[in-house]
Amino acid sequence: MRNTRRRLRGTVALTAAAIAAASLAGLASLAQAQGSTAEEIAKYRQMLAEGNPAELWEAAGEELWKKPAGPKNASLEQCDLGKGPGVTKGAYAELPRYFKDANKVMDLEQRLAWCRVTLQGLTQEEATKQPFSASGKPSDIERLASYLTGESRGVKMNVQLTHPEEKRVYALGQKMFFYRGGAYDFACATCHAVDGQRIRLQDLPNLLEPKGAQAAYTTWPAYRVSQGEVRTMQHRIYDCLRQQRFPEPAYGSDVITALSMFLAKNANGGTYDGPNMKR
Repeated sequence: MRNTRRRLRGTVALTAAAIAAASLAGLASLAQAQGSTAEEIAKYRQMLAEGNPAELWEAAGEELWKKPAGPKNASLEQCDLGKGPGVTKGAYAELPRYFKDANKVMDLEQRLAWCRVTLQGLTQEEATKQPFSASGKPSDIERLASYLTGESRGVKMNVQLTHPEEKRVYALGQKMFFYRGGAYDFACATCHAVDGQRIRLQDLPNLLEPKGAQAAYTTWPAYRVSQGEVRTMQHRIYDCLRQQRFPEPAYGSDVITALSMFLAKNANGGTYDGPNMKR
């Protein structure tokens, strides 16, 4: 009986060792597969970027920027994006920011709506109509945003917190990033506050670290291959909140600008490379 127990313990030990070895081999294989998948996705994106359809949105946006429209029959060429009326080069890399004429911090899309109202005479409802394109319904806002963000391509992100309102809005964005809610009790931080997170085949950047924030923020807006449209930063945040099962945010709302401010500031020093291309 004693010998039988010894043989049994030996068999169990060998079996446990074999299981452990198989598990380690499986984990190594999984890690290798994940690494290979990430590399292949990167190659795929690089291949697609050589003929990014977002260029068509940029060209259409430039036409809209220079075309007289609205009750005042005026173009947007005198819109001040923070670097002076009509200056577009590098402007997006410094947004969101405080605007004295509006007495508030604005992101690009809020500022565009403000300029369409003040310069072209549109109502706020008209200026923000169709912010996101749908089947058969193109969005002028997405086209304008594509053009204006493209004007900062190659420029380093440089969002400042010099005005008290900029500091307040950044703090609000930080609070929003960590705020848990919705049916899943999720926060932005649930997916984007640690390294190594993944969902399906998608790496989830750590947006609290410069490397992750720079890689993510500097590539939006982006042409979504799966949707056949260019999607703006407002849309990206809107879609994240939708997936968290948060209430639908109002387009151009201050809380979305605050979250953009938090992310943009974290991305400081990164070279802007949008509109980019995403799956």
